[in-house]
Amino acid sequence: MGSTTELHYIPRTTETLLDVASDVVQLLRAAGETLGVAESLTAGGVMAAITSVPGASAAFRGGVVSYATPLKQELLGVSADLIAREGVIHGDVAAQMAEGARRVTTYGGAATTTWGIGTTGVAGPDLQDGKPAGTVFIGISSPERSRAFGPFSFPGSRERVREATVLEALARLRQELVERAQKEDRKTV
Repeated sequence: MGSTTELHYIPRTTETLLDVASDVVQLLRAAGETLGVAESLTAGGVMAAITSVPGASAAFRGGVVSYATPLKQELLGVSADLIAREGVIHGDVAAQMAEGARRVTTYGGAATTTWGIGTTGVAGPDLQDGKPAGTVFIGISSPERSRAFGPFSFPGSRERVREATVLEALARLRQELVERAQKEDRKTV
């Protein structure tokens, strides 16, 4: 009996993907802002989550599923040199995808799309660009800046990695929207 078993708990939340997506849509609508999305490994999952929210059309412009590398370059403007140097599973690729999402979802005389999300990673089961399954980067772009989050290492099956990426991408955007709103509130005080 001399050994001690150490328990490792995984934090859980009762917050659902629909809750997070609803918050994002509500925050975008309240600010009069819009969203465009560029997805690779999530293959439309972020767009599906956003459009499941009633009233999403007031804030969601559309998006691109750029599963193939040439689409990342040609449609979204991701640097060919960056991809040649780092591969597509990289933070700068995610950030450039988010910038491209803003650009390609601006149309007609409409104002520029305010926010962009970009997702790139390895859902598995095989390695890609030497990166293991579960490796993910998320890009968020706004008029002020573009940034990358990651690398994340999401465990589980292909579907679990994709689900975790969608939830994380929307949670990161929600946090950016909340922080921006708080800054605006401080300016008016």
